[in-house]
Amino acid sequence: MYALFHDYQNIMKQLSINIHYTEYASTDELNEADRLLLLKAEEAVQSAYAPYSGFMVGAAVLLDNNSIVTGNNQENAAYPSGLCAERVALYAASAHYPDMPFKAIAITAKAKTFTIASPVSPCGACRQVMAEYENRAKTPLKIILRGETGSVIVFENVSQLLPFVFTSEQLNP
Repeated sequence: MYALFHDYQNIMKQLSINIHYTEYASTDELNEADRLLLLKAEEAVQSAYAPYSGFMVGAAVLLDNNSIVTGNNQENAAYPSGLCAERVALYAASAHYPDMPFKAIAITAKAKTFTIASPVSPCGACRQVMAEYENRAKTPLKIILRGETGSVIVFENVSQLLPFVFTSEQLNP
């Protein structure tokens, strides 16, 4: 019994993950397409329905045909019946443009009672949905994050934001 335990100790490895992203000091440093996409996300914030949290989020998805589909968070008194801006935009894009790959998504937010001065990161469920669409299209999905002010963070694909992503291949090996 001791030999089995001892062998187990010899195969253990401690590993790490490095996350790579680009940080821009302002939107002025972005290319025109990314700046436009972020502007569309900022516009989407204005019509978010967030009477409970006061935290309005907007998202804009750039499709392979260069169409842009926006979404915003939609809260509901019967929590958790609401939906995040990212999923609203992604699902709307998929419903209106089935099988069209997504090139990028921009996400931003605004709060009623304070200024959001750092990039807003999507929740785990939204990250998984992004991963599903990226995997389905077999093409990278760029993720652009910003708060109301301050820097912009850009991830070139979902795996940079969601390591060890769960995919359909794991269900059907």
